[in-house]
Amino acid sequence: MEPALSLGFDQLSARFRRLTGIDLNQYKGRQLERRLQSLLRRHNLADYTALSLRLERDPAFLQEFKDFLTINVSEFFRNPEKFRELQERVLPELLKARPRLRIWSAGCSIGAEIYSVAMILDEVSPGRGHVLLATDIDRASLDKARLAVYQEQELKTLPPHLRDRWFRPVNGGWQVDRRLAERVEFKNHNMLEDPMPADMDLILCRNVVIYFTDEAKDRLYRRFFNSLRPGGYLFTGGTETIFQAREIGFRLISPCFYRREPAG
Repeated sequence: MEPALSLGFDQLSARFRRLTGIDLNQYKGRQLERRLQSLLRRHNLADYTALSLRLERDPAFLQEFKDFLTINVSEFFRNPEKFRELQERVLPELLKARPRLRIWSAGCSIGAEIYSVAMILDEVSPGRGHVLLATDIDRASLDKARLAVYQEQELKTLPPHLRDRWFRPVNGGWQVDRRLAERVEFKNHNMLEDPMPADMDLILCRNVVIYFTDEAKDRLYRRFFNSLRPGGYLFTGGTETIFQAREIGFRLISPCFYRREPAG
C-alpha cells in the first residue's frame, strides 16, 4: 500500500476486514485512495480513523461503503459479440466433453450474467440440468439476484426475443421466469479468501478484478486455474488481460477466453 494511505489506514483495513471479510490491501493503492478520499468528502469525515469508527457504529453506512468499494455493475449479454462466441464456440466444445456442465459466475453482482448464460444454455442444450453457481461478496446484490426483478433500463442489452420468452412484467419492472431463475444457485463468497468450487467447466469473472493489485490478480487467476477441470475455460472482461497466462497454465484462445489445457 502506498505511503499516502498509511496514516490510519491499517486500523481502517483491520476493522473493515473484521466486519466484512474484505481485505482493502488487495486493492490498488492509488485508485483506492481516490475512492476513499471521495467518500470522506461526501460524508464530511476528517480522516480514516473517523471513517473506521463510522463503519463500526453505523450498519447502513457499512453497507454503503461496501457498495461504494465493490463495483456492482452487471448487464445482460455485456459485450454481445463475446456471448455469441460463448454460444457458438465455447459451450459447444465443452458440451462435447460433458453433457451436463458446471458453470460458475464469480462476482456475479445482481445476476444478469448468470441468467444470460442460462438463457444461452436453454438454446444450445435444453433440459440437461446444468449446474449454475453464482457468487458475490455483497449480500445486497445477491438478494436482488435471487429476487430476479429488473428495471426497464437494466434490460437494455437484452435481445427482445429473450425478454419475451423469459421475463414477465411485474409492478416496477420485469421478473425472470421462475423456470430459469430456479436453475441458478446464489451464494455469498469471497473469491480471494474462501475455498473455491472444484471441477468447473466454465468460470466467468468479468470486470471484477480491475481494482485489485497485481499480486491479488495473480493469486486469483491461479485459484481459478485450479478450480477448472482440464479443458475448462475462464471468461474474463475485455480489459482484463492475464499477462502471466502461460506461466499459470492457461492458453489464450481469443480475447477474454482462456483455456486450461487438457491433461496429456
